[in-house]
Amino acid sequence: MPPTRRRPLRTLSAALVAALVPLLAALTLTAPPAAARADAVPAATLTEVTGFGENPSNLQMYVYVPAGVAEHPAVVVAVHYCTGSGPAMYSGTEWASLADSHGFVVIYPSVTRASKCFDVSSPQALRRGGGSDPVGIKSMIDWVVRTYDADTSRIYATGISSGAMMTNVLLGDYPDVFAAGAAFSGVPFGCFATTDGSEWNSACSGGTVIRTPQQWGDLVRAAYPGYTGPRPRMQLWHGTADDTLRYPNFGEEIKQWTNVLGVSQTPAVTDSPQSGWTRTRYGATGDRAPVEAISLQGVGHNLYTWGMASRALTFFGLDGSTGPGPDPQPGACRVQATTNAWNTGLTGSITITNTGTSTLTGWQLGFTLPAGQTITGGWGATYSPTSGAVTAVNASYNGTLAPGANVTIGYQATHTGNSSAPTGFTLNGSACTAG
Repeated sequence: MPPTRRRPLRTLSAALVAALVPLLAALTLTAPPAAARADAVPAATLTEVTGFGENPSNLQMYVYVPAGVAEHPAVVVAVHYCTGSGPAMYSGTEWASLADSHGFVVIYPSVTRASKCFDVSSPQALRRGGGSDPVGIKSMIDWVVRTYDADTSRIYATGISSGAMMTNVLLGDYPDVFAAGAAFSGVPFGCFATTDGSEWNSACSGGTVIRTPQQWGDLVRAAYPGYTGPRPRMQLWHGTADDTLRYPNFGEEIKQWTNVLGVSQTPAVTDSPQSGWTRTRYGATGDRAPVEAISLQGVGHNLYTWGMASRALTFFGLDGSTGPGPDPQPGACRVQATTNAWNTGLTGSITITNTGTSTLTGWQLGFTLPAGQTITGGWGATYSPTSGAVTAVNASYNGTLAPGANVTIGYQATHTGNSSAPTGFTLNGSACTAG
């Protein structure tokens, strides 16, 4: 796509930055901290930084710091496509102009290997701290955090094609670093894995690598064994006519990230924000649902167009929008579930208590029915699907749940011998305490 904005490109070594910062501080003792930080690299100019830290695959680091950089800025890592570069990503997307408006810092990693594709296939790339490109990108983030006192709770990744695949990899390798990601025309984490040194996986690109949600989720969890903390949210984009990374990969990504985030694969809401687009949200209905997926009818691999980054920014929560926001999330919730069985039938009763501090306006309760149970009717909510992992969505009259308030819903079901109560409760994507 043709560049729409050009600025001078400058190169500044980390060593030079380290030498200049004390001098600048001495010359501007009365200046506010933000002004000193703004001088670390030239403002409003794409700048290359060298010597930024561990960099096993010799990536280049480009950074854009707006003139109005925030006191503790968010950080967006914008990852280029195959044959691309950091400067091409800078000039061909609107992330720099969005940074001007919202005060965050943008990192543009750039590949130096001949293919200009990111490594999303080697065993080293697919584990935390394993080496290759993810380690270098993590070093770039660390440099920005040190230099600009960036907000470590607001670090995001986005990318196109190879960059979208790297977005999946980064969120899998470093779930404790990233708050969310947006992948434009990518594949699931681990789908491109190879062991022969090849960068290309034809089975994955052709859309023939099909796994269960649990299998996809286990690949992500294996990248950082033992990690039990929160996982980053994911926004996914794909064209139905993609002939480079075929469309089945979109569904596999959805399976992976809904499993990783522990939310139902049944959409909480489906809409069409633009003609030819189908948007599904999982785990919540607001702008910052755990997983958001946008399918573009009849669109090929090069789906990215101007304006899509703004939608990703809204998903990240960086646009300061006063429009529809995320569903209020409870700090905690409690569920009590009982059943009353006879022969091959039962009734179930579920009481949901909001033990958090925010009022819920609209809720979805996820739970898992024991094997052999099938819901035949219900009250207080709509239930879908009727067996297995079920999502109960509030009725029109009980969607508001204030802190400390509770609501009771119920259902009828058949069973084949196991009449136990359901388990695995989540309220708007947050795990609930049973009992």
